Formats: sequence, structure tokens, C-alpha cells
Amino acid sequence: MHFKNKHLSLESPQVMGILNVTPDSFSDGGKFNSLESSIDQAHKMISDGASILDIGGESTRPGAKAVSLQEELDRVVPVMEALATRFDVVLSIDTSKAKVMTEAVAAGADLINDVCALREEGALEAASSTNAAVCLMHMQGQPRSMQQSPRYEDVIQDILRFLEERVSQCTDAGIEKSRIIVDPGFGFGKTLDHNCEILAQLDAFSALGLPVLAGISRKSMFGALLGLEVHERLVPSVVSAVIAAQKGAKIIRVHDVKETVDALTLLKASQKG
Repeated sequence: MHFKNKHLSLESPQVMGILNVTPDSFSDGGKFNSLESSIDQAHKMISDGASILDIGGESTRPGAKAVSLQEELDRVVPVMEALATRFDVVLSIDTSKAKVMTEAVAAGADLINDVCALREEGALEAASSTNAAVCLMHMQGQPRSMQQSPRYEDVIQDILRFLEERVSQCTDAGIEKSRIIVDPGFGFGKTLDHNCEILAQLDAFSALGLPVLAGISRKSMFGALLGLEVHERLVPSVVSAVIAAQKGAKIIRVHDVKETVDALTLLKASQKG
């Protein structure tokens, strides 16, 4: 798949490392929100095998406070510029704001990863005006209230219909299908049962004919199912990454890069012949 001027084969699942430059992210808030520590963490994730880095300046965890446009720009643009000049990997901007999309792509982002699937004001036009790839994620409701009472007629079919509609909106706006990735949105307006059903039927989303991104790392579902705190969720996160890869996910978005890369390497070796 082409990401601006970079090509990344998705024949084997690729690992996207999460780099949150926020003070309040649910998993690593505050750890990497200085430029130097962000560069160091990026270097570590690349050394550990990440081929994509996802930089986010606003937490989308349930109940998180909104961040102003200027504050988000101040957080992510210097980091994006620094990483683009130092590393030859695909850089992703995790945002829903149109201005952040255009500024981040100008600073070096190759991919726009939007939990709102380009539904915020000006986002579709902003993404279309760049030559960056886009990832469209399904979310029921809004980040700050999405977990209050999620309901579906049929969770898989409802998400498929939503993603089909968003892909159609994108192509109508001039974004080629070759630039589009889809994400069913684990944990975004879903109950534990919904998340488990999505994981069980993740291969259904390959019917869209587009690469599927799975972001399950350290999710609340592991707390609900297994009674684990955020820092205890490494094993179920890695196991879920392997299941997702077996069911056709081409990009796995994770906090724990090395462990996930090792597991996917073992999966690939076991599938030879």
C-alpha cells in the first residue's frame, strides 16, 4: 500500500506503534509528551519492529477532556517534524480535526487515522486535499460518552454498513480506495460482548476489499473479561493481536511493539508450507 511517497507491503501484518503525546491517555499518558522522550520512544518502537508510528495529541478514552485546536497542534506538529527528519517509517496522525490533519501531513504524516471517520467539520475535505492515506474507524456516539449504553441491531452488519457508507463518501470526495484503511473500532461504543463478537468475526470486514486495522491493545475489554488493570494486559493484548492477524487484519495497533512483533513472527513461521 502507498502512504504518500512511501510503500509498505501489507502481505504480512504490520505493527503500528502507539505514541501518545498527551498528559491523560489511559495507558501511557504523560510518559512521552516531551519532544526528546517522544523521539527516544519512537526509536525504540522502530528498533522493536514497528513499521508505522501513530502520533496522537488528544486522548479518546471514555470521559477524556477535549483539547483545543492550538494545544493539539502544539503537541503533535513538532513531534511529527522531528520524526519525519529522523526515521524512514510510515507516520500516522491520530486526530479528528481538519486543521491538525493538514498541518500534520505538511509536517511529514503519511496516514490520517481518524476515530470519527472524517465526519467532523472540514475533515473529509482536508483529508482529500492531502495525498495521505486515511484510516476510517467505526465509533458509536462520541468519545466522552460512547460507553454509556451502546446498542446494535447486528454489531457486525451495522459496522460494515457504516464503513461502506464512509468509504463511499471518501471516494465521492476524491479519495481513492487505494488510500483507504478500515477499523471496526474495538472499545469505541461497544460492550464486552460486542468486542468479543468483532474479534471472532474480524474476517467479515475483509469483504470491503480494503486493509483492516485492529486496535485492541490494553483495551478495557481485558479488564472486564479478566479483571486486569491496564499495566497487566500485555498477554491478552498479544494473544488478541495474533487472533486478529489470523482473521485477516493487516495492521495491528499496539503499545507493546516488541512482544507483538515476536508473536507475529512466530505466527508467520508456523504458517509456512
